[in-house]
Amino acid sequence: MRVNAYAAPAAGEPLAPATIERRDVGANDVLIEIQYAGICHSDIHTVNGDWGPQPFPVVPGHEIVGVVAEVGADVTRHRAGDRVGVGCMVNSCGECANCRNGDEQYCVPGMVATYAGTDRDGTTTQGGYSTHVVVDAGYVLSVPEGIEAAAAAPLLCAGITTYSPLRRWGAGPGKRVAVVGLGGLGHMAVKLAHAMGAEVTVLSQSLKKQEDGLRLGADAYFATSDPETFAELAGRFDLIVNTVSAPIDVNAYLSLLAVDGALVNVGAPAEPLAVNAMSLIGGRRTFAGSMIGGIAATQEMLDFCAEYGIGAEVEIIAADRINEAYERVLASDVRYRFVIDAATLR
Repeated sequence: MRVNAYAAPAAGEPLAPATIERRDVGANDVLIEIQYAGICHSDIHTVNGDWGPQPFPVVPGHEIVGVVAEVGADVTRHRAGDRVGVGCMVNSCGECANCRNGDEQYCVPGMVATYAGTDRDGTTTQGGYSTHVVVDAGYVLSVPEGIEAAAAAPLLCAGITTYSPLRRWGAGPGKRVAVVGLGGLGHMAVKLAHAMGAEVTVLSQSLKKQEDGLRLGADAYFATSDPETFAELAGRFDLIVNTVSAPIDVNAYLSLLAVDGALVNVGAPAEPLAVNAMSLIGGRRTFAGSMIGGIAATQEMLDFCAEYGIGAEVEIIAADRINEAYERVLASDVRYRFVIDAATLR
């Protein structure tokens, strides 16, 4: 079926209206009428070519919430009318050790990304800046009642990207967690860590978002532009989640960890990050990375958010404002996630 979309025609060029072809609904497929699609910094990195050549034209978008319009003959988990979501992947091999362990995002042959990926049939995947999408039922999530649809869309990337390291590194009562950056990812990390019962500190370049950070659940807020911050907080944290997509002084942040603490990178800057081995050795510290989560973990995250009434802070826009929104994301001028109203594409 032909559907309306917004696509990047080439690296660095503005997105523009387009029509794309969606495959027929197969026996194990779900056709979703998209309601909302979040704008992730990854979308911008991709269309700008920051992460290497891409199969242009590209329709970005991997924070998708919509309603099931049709299901294939073998689909039992979802039915027409259900509210569902799609995150950063739409397929994987299903057979490697990682897939069998529920870590499909680390599929050994490679997961199939929701956009700019190569699907099993050899076609290029196209994302959620569109009116409809067809996805293998195994990669479609149920979006519980209790989360407004637009606020739920960013959970499919920003939510699971921050939930995964918080869960894996034991954020909870008695743990001191710092979140670097209060943007699309960071504001979700604050909300989730607070709901898990951790003591939460925001580390941001300035104090301009301090009021927001405390409102979202942070217990403390420090400006990293102040050299006294690193002296005052030395050795304090059990876990630091770095959400920024720009280079940071990794060694300075490692100094803020307690013995056995972990600094986990979820932001993905285009430039390499330098690490001094002594910054790790001196406190038996860990510098790690984490990428989204498997399907089961993503469903767990959505259910957790529904239980605690957690959604993203969003600014809903029409599709014709996507390019403006990209510029504002790069200028840190959004609080805290742009979400496209897919009705404006119809």
